[in-house]
Amino acid sequence: MSELLIQANSRPLTTKGVVNQLRRDGNVPGIYYAKGVDPIAIYISERNLKPLVFTSETHIINLKIDEGEERKSILKNIQFDPVTDRVAHFDLQGISADQEIEIEVPVVLEGQAKGVREGGIVQHTIHKLSISCLPGDIPEHISIDITELSLGKSVHVRDLNFDKVKFLHKDDQIIVSVVMPRAVVEPTPAEVVPGEEKLEPEVITKGKQTEEEEE
Repeated sequence: MSELLIQANSRPLTTKGVVNQLRRDGNVPGIYYAKGVDPIAIYISERNLKPLVFTSETHIINLKIDEGEERKSILKNIQFDPVTDRVAHFDLQGISADQEIEIEVPVVLEGQAKGVREGGIVQHTIHKLSISCLPGDIPEHISIDITELSLGKSVHVRDLNFDKVKFLHKDDQIIVSVVMPRAVVEPTPAEVVPGEEKLEPEVITKGKQTEEEEE
């Protein structure tokens, strides 16, 4: 498990206008919380936060708030702006070496399934798995070798075997499978009776026209 040092700054719990100004300045507001500790409002530069968000690995974060001591934590929640898709808010959870935590870990597929050579396609259903374990046992990712996965076969949660890790999913939940691609069915032309004119269907529109339609 790799660790990253992240510098953060404390901030007051302020109005929406101040938070928006932080975002305009290239920062992302967030909250740090831990058992037995009052939540701390913080912000991190968007540039420094990206390695934690846009990655296929899980990291332990050594969080340094202002000039204080480093606090080990994990990225627990992330929110994105629905318009720009930029990171809008985050939660960091403080962790202790002797206390189990729940965390999502990315799933990485390895190899090329032989079912693809049989005409199938790989259907990756779960991209992140929720697990419970001690911080020191958190895997960077869950690696699944799909080389021998044939057409019509699947890998379920029950098929995984990782020491010291408990999966928080139903055993029969499918993670990845090889399936036949859906066939494209061509529409059948309507028969035209000799002597009859083929009529075009009437198009009836409902509601207000869009600006493009009005123009």
